[in-house]
Amino acid sequence: MTTWAQTAFVFPGQGSQEVGMGADIAASYASAREIFEAADDLLGVALSKLCWKGPAETLNDTINTQPALYVTGIATLRALESEIGPVHPAFMAGHSLGELTALTAAGALPFEDGLRLVRERGRLMKQAGEANPGAMAALLGLSIDVVREICRQASAETGQRLVVANDNCPGQIVISGDAAALERGLELATEAGARRAVRLAVSIASHSPLMAPIQEKFMQALSSTAFRPPSVPVIGNVSAAPLSDVAAINAELGAQLISPVRWTESIEALKTAGITRYVEFGPKDVLCGLIRRIDRKSERIALNSADALRAFAETSGT
Repeated sequence: MTTWAQTAFVFPGQGSQEVGMGADIAASYASAREIFEAADDLLGVALSKLCWKGPAETLNDTINTQPALYVTGIATLRALESEIGPVHPAFMAGHSLGELTALTAAGALPFEDGLRLVRERGRLMKQAGEANPGAMAALLGLSIDVVREICRQASAETGQRLVVANDNCPGQIVISGDAAALERGLELATEAGARRAVRLAVSIASHSPLMAPIQEKFMQALSSTAFRPPSVPVIGNVSAAPLSDVAAINAELGAQLISPVRWTESIEALKTAGITRYVEFGPKDVLCGLIRRIDRKSERIALNSADALRAFAETSGT
């Protein structure tokens, strides 16, 4: 087993998907191809074809996006293992949906059980968005404290809900909530000097109180999932701290639907723990870009292609 005492594996969430994701890795590695095939069989749909050939609008539907990213992340990990054998980083972490991928990679739940849970998460979030549409926006160039005050003021003025959804990195924060409150939040952000204040093309207010109606059903899905303590510590989005046991995992995943993704604090916690290298398992390099803004001295590697995998394996040793 390869052990890396200063390395963390990280897994992305929604926004990292793209048509073609995982295709060349599956073509190059039988272990990755087997993961896609297992997902197709379990879900009863051609998820692999959707990942590799689209169409984009179907892939971008949250009920499909979430399992697509989960499957691609685990397939990429299996491909790496086929190159260098079992790997044991010091920590793992995942952004939003990616937290479930990280937990699977850390041995906290089997791939099949994780895929069922991810599919249910996507289904419930889509249901919540259809029943009570919300909105999200990205704000660039403002501090987290300023954005929190913007959310408080917009909520007070409109009588609706607006919260910080993702603290992605210094100067990049996503807000989420009711449409009217978000519109007011965008105005206040512009007045506060935001470099950009852009509404996202979604109708689901992730990581906000608008997800509360589905929380109980998702908790039921969690309770019927057989989690185990992870073999590698996983940093939680809600706590920005390691999830050490099954109770902590269940509490984290249940709260995550309505709580902000504390990504900046999560990476700062990993830096404090001695992590100097981050390996991203996903179609793009979104997390590497965010981590660069949080810990510029770190090494960041995106395993988003077969070539990237082979190059990393050649330099990593066994």
